[in-house]
Amino acid sequence: MRKTLRQYIESYLKIKTKEGEILPLKFNTAQNRFYSIVRERFNKNEPCKIIVLKARQLGISTVTEAIGTGWAMQAKNVNGLIVAHSQDSTANIFNMTKLYYDELPAILKPMIKNSNMKLLNFENPTLDPREKERNPGLRSNIRVALAGSSGVGRSSTFRFMHLSELAFWEESKGQTVQDQLTGLLQTLPQHGFSLLVIESTANGFNYFKTLWDQAVSRENDYIPLFIPWFEMEEYRKPYNGEEFSEEELKLKARFNLDNEQLMWRRYAIRNLCGNNVDTFHQEYPSTPEEAFILTGSPIFDTKAVIEQLDHVKPPIRSGVFASGMFLTSENGPVKIWKDPEPGHVYAIGADTAGEGSDYFVAYCVDQETQEMVATYRSVTDEDLFVKQFEALGRMYNTAMLGPECNFSTYPTMKLQENGYYNMYVREVEDTYLDRVTKRYGFKTTSVTRPLVIAMLIEYARDNMSKIQDPALLREMLSFIKNAEGRPEAASGEHDDCIMAFAISLYILPQARSYEEKVETKKRIFNDYDTYEDDSLSSFLHFGG
Repeated sequence: MRKTLRQYIESYLKIKTKEGEILPLKFNTAQNRFYSIVRERFNKNEPCKIIVLKARQLGISTVTEAIGTGWAMQAKNVNGLIVAHSQDSTANIFNMTKLYYDELPAILKPMIKNSNMKLLNFENPTLDPREKERNPGLRSNIRVALAGSSGVGRSSTFRFMHLSELAFWEESKGQTVQDQLTGLLQTLPQHGFSLLVIESTANGFNYFKTLWDQAVSRENDYIPLFIPWFEMEEYRKPYNGEEFSEEELKLKARFNLDNEQLMWRRYAIRNLCGNNVDTFHQEYPSTPEEAFILTGSPIFDTKAVIEQLDHVKPPIRSGVFASGMFLTSENGPVKIWKDPEPGHVYAIGADTAGEGSDYFVAYCVDQETQEMVATYRSVTDEDLFVKQFEALGRMYNTAMLGPECNFSTYPTMKLQENGYYNMYVREVEDTYLDRVTKRYGFKTTSVTRPLVIAMLIEYARDNMSKIQDPALLREMLSFIKNAEGRPEAASGEHDDCIMAFAISLYILPQARSYEEKVETKKRIFNDYDTYEDDSLSSFLHFGG
């Protein structure tokens, strides 16, 4: 009976252990999880794209090469490419791959034409064209290359590709890591089963983190796989009755660790990470957020944020507004955590896509409970955003809307055109007419930005458990003080969620109930959102 790929791997492929022994490869817990994802896509005959964020020395490269090489040594016309970040890694990976071939039983070894540090070519080595035509061999191969090398993968088609330690790739010959990856991805077929594996330990905030975040948010088709350090069975040290700190006891309870695992953690911090806990978190993370945690000057309590990420509640529904209805959709941009309650007053602040931002983000907050009850986040067009923004406002008792208006007055103008006047009002000094005018929408300035961020910092300190949106919490982890002490997103990161929620909190005190049946006079507005009507002054408080 023909063996499955896993049976083939565990029966015939051998590895060199850390102790220098040559032994059969037997899957550990992490390798089992990885293989199950590949098997599912293989059985569906669909492309499999996996991005792996991992602790060190878990054997992901080992199982990836076993799958790719095992496939190429059994099937015809399977070309594979392995790209590593350094010469040493390239050599190590090639040696691992070559060992799989060398240790095969002779009867299972495919014919091999080339075997060097860059290529294993499973093809008939004969120079006789008739013999080659009669028995060409598998015509499969495995190539190994260094990231940034000229012409890597060009003019080829690969069924299997492993991009190792992507977080450590560097710009090469004017090509960014993103440029290099884009070129490589063009060589993968889009139909049938193919395997792409991008794996790395964390290395700060770079393109690998961007890809990971997009995978988690389902903004690309990569399957995100995080593997924490404690899934490695051998990461244990003897326990002899030592006392554990409060932090260690919390970790034990949170991740169901045993005493031997905690003792290994102590050992690793002291001996593998220079007594630096932050280094341990990066090299041997317990959560994805811990892996990417920034050192330096974070604005928010990163430990509290990470803990809350572990306790966020999923929305009760997700979807999109269309044709006057809310249509549920798992990946919809609108997420509801709590339905509107009669008599409750809500405010919805929004950060609109503008300079340095691709996202429209809005948060709905209950004035009475201070809870985040709904959110909207999407890369979209401005007119489509306004439709969703208005519909969300009407759903929540005609909530007060506070769109940012730094880059465009279209949202406030369109809302007025649609008869939606329950909007945040700001006061603006008109130096030409020497008077104070009132305008719709929130404007981020050197005065208002520190105020709204200060309010968010205070809110997070006292109400972290009320923040349910993972996207906002992840942005909080990368929100730092720059060299001048100004709070901002770390290089390459976003602060759209932070600003949208901060605006929501800032405008919340101005929010008042508003019934659509209230008769109002016709508003007159211009390009600057100015309106000329004081009929709402009885219930609108012109603050901020």
